[in-house]
Amino acid sequence: MSARPFRILGFQQIAVGGPDKGRLAHLWVDLFGLTKTGDFQSERENVDEDILTIGAGPHAVEVDLMQPLDPEKKPRVDTPPLNHVGLWVDDLASAVTWLGAQGVRFTPGGIRKGAAGHDVCFIHPKGNEASPLGGEGVLIELVQAPAAVIEALG
Repeated sequence: MSARPFRILGFQQIAVGGPDKGRLAHLWVDLFGLTKTGDFQSERENVDEDILTIGAGPHAVEVDLMQPLDPEKKPRVDTPPLNHVGLWVDDLASAVTWLGAQGVRFTPGGIRKGAAGHDVCFIHPKGNEASPLGGEGVLIELVQAPAAVIEALG
C-alpha cells in the first residue's frame, strides 16, 4: 500500500433525515439552539434540506435536516435517520484516486458540488465485488476543505 496522499481533518457535517424536517427543526433549532444558515432542494437527490451550523469559523460543523421531496421515491434521505457523515479532506481528488485504488466503492456521480458549495464525493455504504470496501453500512461524504479549514485543522 502506498503512502496516503491526503489527511482527514475533522467532521464537516452530519445529516439527519426524517419524514418531517419541521419536527427535526423543533429539536435542533428551537431546543438545541442551532442556527439555520441555508437550505437546499434537489429533485435528483429527492431532498428538501435545512442547513444548520454549530460552532464558528473553520471549527463549525454543519447539521443537515433532511426530508424526502417525495416519500414514495428513492433515494430515501430519511432512511436511515442518520443519513450520512461528512469529513473534511485536505485533497479530495487524491483521496478519491488513492481510496479507489485500495478497493473503496464510491456512489455514482463522482466528485461534484455539494449543497454547501464544496466539492464532495460519497463512499458507498456497502462494498461490492469490484470494489469490496464500503462504509460498513454508513454513507460517508468526503468534502474538500477550503484553505481556512486546512490551515486551522491541518
